[in-house]
Amino acid sequence: MNPENIIIVGGGPVGMVLALLLAKKNIASTVLEARKQGAANQDTRALALSYGTKRIFDGLGIWQAVASQATAIHTIHVSQKGSLGRSLLKAQDYNQEALGYVLSYGALCTALNAAMAGFSCINVIDEAQAEAITHDAVAATVRYQRNGESVLLSSVLVVLADGGRSLEEVAGLKRDTKEYGHDALISKVRAELPHSNIAYERFTAQGPMALLPNGEHDFSLVWTGKKEAIAPLLALSDEEFLAQFHAQFGDRVGRFLSVEKRMTFPLKLSKLQESDMQHLVVIGNAAQTMHPVAGQGFNVGIRDAQVLAVHIASASSPLGSAQMLGNYRNERRADTKNGLLFTDFLVNIFSNDILGLAAIRSASLGLFDVLKPAKKILVSKMSFGK
Repeated sequence: MNPENIIIVGGGPVGMVLALLLAKKNIASTVLEARKQGAANQDTRALALSYGTKRIFDGLGIWQAVASQATAIHTIHVSQKGSLGRSLLKAQDYNQEALGYVLSYGALCTALNAAMAGFSCINVIDEAQAEAITHDAVAATVRYQRNGESVLLSSVLVVLADGGRSLEEVAGLKRDTKEYGHDALISKVRAELPHSNIAYERFTAQGPMALLPNGEHDFSLVWTGKKEAIAPLLALSDEEFLAQFHAQFGDRVGRFLSVEKRMTFPLKLSKLQESDMQHLVVIGNAAQTMHPVAGQGFNVGIRDAQVLAVHIASASSPLGSAQMLGNYRNERRADTKNGLLFTDFLVNIFSNDILGLAAIRSASLGLFDVLKPAKKILVSKMSFGK
């Protein structure tokens, strides 16, 4: 099968992975990226990769380029502040080399860009700011600006993978959104004790916090909570911030010695409404946005790209047709829905300080720790979306 050139709007990891998956099947694509060439390669933000995502990268031949920069998560420690209940998930119990990995956004983009350069069927257009996308029963058209010039590109299939930045410009797309009223603070901290490849998920009455092993000594921190509680943390000195964080997290890794630059962003849950549109498909964070509590969002987006590539390569109906895209959406529906429900459930149940609920949560964590079938289901969901 040699379909027409596919247009991918968005040159982040999800868009690049899709382009590479298609190139492996000799399917041409044009990737429109708003940033300058290589701009993302210096981004130090941490990504939490599932074991399943690592296997996809293995298949693309890029894991070997980033493996030395990735930190494996061998154990996940889940606890609640103020209670003894806790649960442990260990990779060795599920015949996996790791439960996941932590890798910088820039390191991944560097490897993906280098891999794409090896395929002549991938055409990357940098500094291409998509302004509008239209679609009808025949094709979809993207209008973008580059160097002050307006350009139109048409294809039987346009894939929107831009993280949601252009959704308001796209005809026919409607989004359901739930604002949490919460912010996430992200940074990197160094602790007194080694991380031993353990990731920590700590639930407090104000909201969950996660420490992900990142590098030889450091942790990537994601601290979420109500805006009025998180915003003031930016104004604290490093010493004051570390003291407040230690008071919430506890002593499991000793004292916290240093913290890097702190940034915050608002949290929401959102998903595109179902539609039968033709010649346009939306994947990744542009299609669904999840709370970062369980590290699901990025990995759901990578699975979007993987499944879409299979449907493009094996489509028995015309590329971009309602039937072809309907088949793709049907296959992705359960994984997306379960990811949204799971993260929303965790936020609601563990960020609620109703009298008596803390004791129930503590008992539930302790019970969950001995329910091996339930833990196996959770690990499978976190690793592969199943």
